[in-house]
Amino acid sequence: MSPPLRETNSYAKKTVDIFRLTVIVFYNSLTDMIFQVDFQAGKPVYLQLADQIRYAAASGRLRPGEPLPSLRPLAEELRINRNTIAKAYAELEAQGIIETLPGKGHFLKQNGSPFSEQAREKLLLTEIDEAVVMAHHLQIGRDRFLRLAGDRVDYFERKSAAKDGK
Repeated sequence: MSPPLRETNSYAKKTVDIFRLTVIVFYNSLTDMIFQVDFQAGKPVYLQLADQIRYAAASGRLRPGEPLPSLRPLAEELRINRNTIAKAYAELEAQGIIETLPGKGHFLKQNGSPFSEQAREKLLLTEIDEAVVMAHHLQIGRDRFLRLAGDRVDYFERKSAAKDGK
């Protein structure tokens, strides 16, 4: 089980373990994002961030026109170079998911509507497949895997409910 989140300031909450950094970022009054960076993953950090933002857009959690976190504060909270976040945002901009307004920030594109339920499920299935293969290689059985997945869902639901209760 992951360690509990600890409040670092009014901007974000973090969980730190040896391999991963999870940050719940409250960057405006309507939206919060959970960013998880795994430094041991084979995937570059900028792609991990881009995927997480893409999934938030796909799910409708981020709505067209909503701002994304500013580069510098997010980089500080995630303890990564701000160029890494800039690269993630550039990747998303090249894909037409976000737009940059000079002097104002980065925003989810107005003309980009949330993906269909089928597209969201396809994105999720890709991640589930990776987790299932990893569980197989680590010799984690089906029941244990499902219990761990359920525990993680419960963990993030509790954290989200605690944030909403403030």
